[in-house]
Amino acid sequence: MSEPREHGATAASSLSKPAPTPVAPTLEEPAASGARGPLGDTLLEVRGLQKHFPLTQGIVFKRTIGHVRAVDGVDLTLRRGETVGLVGESGCGKSTVSKLIVALERPTAGSILYKGKDVARMGGRALKEYRREVQIIFQDPYASLNPRMTVGDIVAEGWAVHDDVAPKKGRLKRTQELLDRVGLNPDYVNRYPHQFSGGQRQRIGIARALALQPEVIVCDEPVSALDVSVQAQVVNLLEDLQDEFGLSYLFIAHDLSVVRHISDRVAVMYLGSIVEEGTDEQVYASPSHPYTQALLSSVPLHEPHLRGQKDRILLQGDVPSPADPPSGCRFRTRCWKAQDVCATEAPALVDRGQGHPSACHFAEARMVVPVDAE
Repeated sequence: MSEPREHGATAASSLSKPAPTPVAPTLEEPAASGARGPLGDTLLEVRGLQKHFPLTQGIVFKRTIGHVRAVDGVDLTLRRGETVGLVGESGCGKSTVSKLIVALERPTAGSILYKGKDVARMGGRALKEYRREVQIIFQDPYASLNPRMTVGDIVAEGWAVHDDVAPKKGRLKRTQELLDRVGLNPDYVNRYPHQFSGGQRQRIGIARALALQPEVIVCDEPVSALDVSVQAQVVNLLEDLQDEFGLSYLFIAHDLSVVRHISDRVAVMYLGSIVEEGTDEQVYASPSHPYTQALLSSVPLHEPHLRGQKDRILLQGDVPSPADPPSGCRFRTRCWKAQDVCATEAPALVDRGQGHPSACHFAEARMVVPVDAE
């Protein structure tokens, strides 16, 4: 296994001393893994997905005075063995999309199709099976683990509902195998979350998701709360697991470097909607939506000789409120290309000759980062 084994500083005293940890892999030089095989058929298809949260007024007699349009017309597809990166600023609706896909929230409108079947119409055994096959890794490794449960109980928790996945007599061994596979000491099954570092806790969350043998894992900013060196280890682990088990990922993040490293395709989200989509090469090498261009221009370059070659795009104004989004194009209030048509007509997410879909009336491919920078 290419991942270094990670051990908590507060938990290692009572166990045998671990072997010296090798230098952590970086995102620029990922741990070696098997070559990605050809992508399969479509597993997950999101069509016109919307989630509006009501704004109420009053304490006793509440009345609705508006809605927060957290997600407002999102289309996504995910194929077998593929990783789709979903990027955007905080508050754009990425995490809401993840909760809708794993059925933690019910959509206001639109549909989520899994293997061609509408999740909203699933019930009983079908919905139970869907929740087994589509798992989630949460953003916060400190809040997502029950502090009163041991690591072994956390990893095995799903088997109480899906008791056909792992035989009862062999669950301890299976739990230890999962911990070992994500780079943790199998003897840690009886320890508690507070005895682990943030990176170790996120590995526990990954083991919990793997326990139910899913086909799709929604990664909701799984490395945003971790140190940079630990981020690289977790991302490389996810890639190794994908190659080994044929997993499909929806990888949500705001760090563009991380998303480029792991994703096959990238969707850029702004104020509840997808504004650009394409392969990682298309989006990063020739972004065509002004918002994507601005995001990429803010990514720091590691090569000193290239830093003066990148044009920095500074956006004016603040992100509008999702309770009162602008008419027409939602990005127009901060866009230097905005014209009258942008205020009256919402641009469709289509290819206007730039080679991949972009929701901009004046989409134009533009290299923001020097080609030698990545």
